[in-house]
Amino acid sequence: MKRLVAGWIVVLVSCLIAATMGAAGAQGEESPGAPAAGAGKAGASDVYLVLLGEAPAGAYEGGIAGFPATKPAAGKRFNKKDAKVQRYVNYLRSRHAQVANSVGAVREYDYEYSLNGFAARLTKAQLAKLRTTSGVVSIQRDTLSQVRTDNTPTFLGLNAGGGLWSQLGGQASAGEGVIIGVVDTGIWPEHPSFAAAGFGPVPAGWNGTCQSGQLWSQQQCTNKLIGARYFHRGFGHFGGGLKDDYMSARDHDGHGTHTTSTAGGNANVNASIFGRSFGTVSGMAPRARVAAYKACWPGGCAVSDLVGAIDAAVGDGVDVINYSIGDSDPDFLDADDVAFLFARQAGVFVAASAGNSGPGASTVDHGGPWLTTVGASTQNRSFVSTATLGNGAAYQGASVTPGLAATPLVDGATAGSEGCLTGLSPAAVTGKIVLCKGSFSRAARSLGVKNAGGVGMILYTAAESDALLSDNHYVPAVHIRNSDGLAIKAYAATSAPTAALSGGAKVFGGGNTMAAFSSRGPLVDSARSTGDLLKPDVTAPGVQILAGNSPTAFVGSPGQLFQAIAGTSMSSPHTAGIGALLRDLHPNWTPDMMQSALMTSARQDVMKEDGSTPADPFDFGAGHIVPNSAADPGLVYPAGFDDYRAFLRSQGLCTLCFGTTPAPVIAPTDFNAPTITVRSLAGVRTATRTVRNVGPAGTYTVSVAAPPGVDVVVTPSALTLGAGATASYQVSFTTNPTAVFDEYSFGSLTWSDGAGHSVRSPLVVRPVSIAAPASVAGTGAAGSLQYSVKLGYAGSFQVAPQGLVAATTETRTVVDDPTDNFDAGAPDANQGIQVHEFAVPSGTPLLRVQLFDEFTDGNDDIDLYLYRVGAGGVLTLVGASFTATSAELIDVAKPGAGTYRLYAHGFATDGADAVYTLFRWLVPDAAVGNMTATSSTATATVGGTADITVSWTGLTPAVKYLGRVSYSDGTTEVGGTLVTVNP
Repeated sequence: MKRLVAGWIVVLVSCLIAATMGAAGAQGEESPGAPAAGAGKAGASDVYLVLLGEAPAGAYEGGIAGFPATKPAAGKRFNKKDAKVQRYVNYLRSRHAQVANSVGAVREYDYEYSLNGFAARLTKAQLAKLRTTSGVVSIQRDTLSQVRTDNTPTFLGLNAGGGLWSQLGGQASAGEGVIIGVVDTGIWPEHPSFAAAGFGPVPAGWNGTCQSGQLWSQQQCTNKLIGARYFHRGFGHFGGGLKDDYMSARDHDGHGTHTTSTAGGNANVNASIFGRSFGTVSGMAPRARVAAYKACWPGGCAVSDLVGAIDAAVGDGVDVINYSIGDSDPDFLDADDVAFLFARQAGVFVAASAGNSGPGASTVDHGGPWLTTVGASTQNRSFVSTATLGNGAAYQGASVTPGLAATPLVDGATAGSEGCLTGLSPAAVTGKIVLCKGSFSRAARSLGVKNAGGVGMILYTAAESDALLSDNHYVPAVHIRNSDGLAIKAYAATSAPTAALSGGAKVFGGGNTMAAFSSRGPLVDSARSTGDLLKPDVTAPGVQILAGNSPTAFVGSPGQLFQAIAGTSMSSPHTAGIGALLRDLHPNWTPDMMQSALMTSARQDVMKEDGSTPADPFDFGAGHIVPNSAADPGLVYPAGFDDYRAFLRSQGLCTLCFGTTPAPVIAPTDFNAPTITVRSLAGVRTATRTVRNVGPAGTYTVSVAAPPGVDVVVTPSALTLGAGATASYQVSFTTNPTAVFDEYSFGSLTWSDGAGHSVRSPLVVRPVSIAAPASVAGTGAAGSLQYSVKLGYAGSFQVAPQGLVAATTETRTVVDDPTDNFDAGAPDANQGIQVHEFAVPSGTPLLRVQLFDEFTDGNDDIDLYLYRVGAGGVLTLVGASFTATSAELIDVAKPGAGTYRLYAHGFATDGADAVYTLFRWLVPDAAVGNMTATSSTATATVGGTADITVSWTGLTPAVKYLGRVSYSDGTTEVGGTLVTVNP
């Protein structure tokens, strides 16, 4: 699921329309969230999250005089009631007060356990002063995010002989003593999946509370549901939504009840929908205790509330957090991601949904290596219904609804609405089954049918590969493939067509196919590619997951305590529940060890969404989780706080990186992940990894399946480790003559001890002809700079300057948009816009448009949307940038000749309007006389290095310049580096 406010989007390749209704999570597979034709940034708040430099209590290791360490030891639950913790928390609160009081701000939240900082409403003047206040390391505007099991324990092997449940004393005790916190839409406390019969006292060290509220008393909490809180202050500043929900931890939506029951719901709970039994269900860790942290409301989840929930969960003493909530810009330094970094330090394992914006590339959420990011795939059980036509043809699809005898059939397209959401003619559909088209807002379409008098629905997908999903429809319904829908459409055009629907029923078979909606890698963080880290990490069941529901769910037929829905929201709690089992089995394991075990023991027998092409690591990371194997992985890849700090520094994000001394310096490929990814292999690269033996002493030998086009050598080829010992190894990658440049290639390396342990790591390598910095920067009217590039081929090597060119500037005034919304599908219909139109000549290597905060007249949030104007004035969105300030940038490489139209949107101006200056550059394909570029060599060798010198002269002070250095083999361009100079 996707955060509505995202970071830079450099090039928007495709647009999806996401029409949802109801609360933060629509019923069933949640729709992809941004940026789409018809959807831009929405919702504004004057609340900011202010992060301070000291470590939060859950991660504090000492260093401040008079305050000893408060971080829990491995295997120990964080105890916020410990005297040392309370003293340190009081110190943090005093720092919050000191900083807030210095500008006269009133705090909405204090964050103390998983994040050190506070949330507060800030004026322009207060914000400006805080940005220069000592101890403040980050200020982030509050934004909105969105929320994204009966057979799955068997499918995952939990109940097999010797399986993980058996190792924990059986299903009746699996997860005992472990606490799962779920940050979501709340929980339905009366649900049988959370009944407390047979549960003893709450685990020792639990310090949570049961917060009273609307239709919720402290008696709603039990020895199973041991804690409940709700967080709404941040969302309240976005306007609307709160009045439509329970002002308590009670779940009006059903999403939180579903995810919680999947992770830790009771065993052997009878599940029925529409009065029809579908057998029994169980959570992954049925004896775990659960705690609900409601931070999502109709319309979304404010990050300030989410961080409050995460902070509270860590302080309360949870062992595991499930986070089925989205993040459209997987920025490692977003407040919730930083909170999870420190939560891992506090010993909390976090599973997070990968997102539902697949199957396109680089759509994955939650890029931090301290999170276990989970994709979604099918299991071997489906709920199936058959639509039988009057001509005898029959078509199968997904359904949990009752059946319907032969009934007249009508095509919604001829009855007023192909999609059936609105506009159906009652005269045409009353008493009939209606054929409708759509893959999202599915239950809403059946409501449209019901409201028009229809009695049934056949819903066919918008695309053939879209998942078939089983929603709690308002009328008997079946969801079928696009091709089948088109066949039924043709039949519906004949005389007196009819159809009958069988009731949805369990069917076993198939499975192990990636869901089309599951977001994919490679990982991209804002405008920065971070392809040296593989995401998602794993996949787990996420389609037609039968689990709990709220009888008051916003979308779908009311009164149902169960639902069978889909999304990475559903796969994430499977992994969270398995994490709880691993914590139960190995209480001294740290979260990084648990994540490593899940990844290195994963299987790869999974297909892409077409059901026939083998999935690859960008689909499923290391593969599909195998809980029983994860329980005994042999080796793990440990990663501590300094490793994560080093990773952040390797991305160029920080120097101290939440420490008191500079973070260690590593190459991005050397972060100790259980996977090895080389985004740019120019000839030769070596990566280093360290493993720890969590099994008996033994000798492990390596086997390699090299990525095509790449030679791989592992040194040493054998590791002898005692129990608990660590060892390091190096992996050397070298391109060979069969390498295909600029395409990813996949392989693996596996360490085996001959005693049943196989520790597998995916290898993801992208051979390139040249590895060069994306950009370099200089200052001064005249000057020079040097940098190095690495070469991946043999032959001629030539460099050529392009530019420098001065920015073209335009100063305009844009009024504030009172709706705080931009419809990217109809840009001219939006309020608060200014339009800039310009021509781009043929052969232009790069178009850049940019706004700077310092070139607006206040504390403004202005966003940019760039379109190409086609024949007949048709607009095609080619780029968008909508950060939480006016620091916006859009780059379009090789934009193509034509007319372009840029919309500046006054999303949230400081006052009635904002004065801004737009900067625009068209980098030419040749030198213009003010910049030179030279290379230390004219000959490329595989793995060789060239030193590049760029010099400039004659620039005008106070003008921003942009240029480019082009690299070629004498015939074809092989790459380039942007050059910015501010004299």
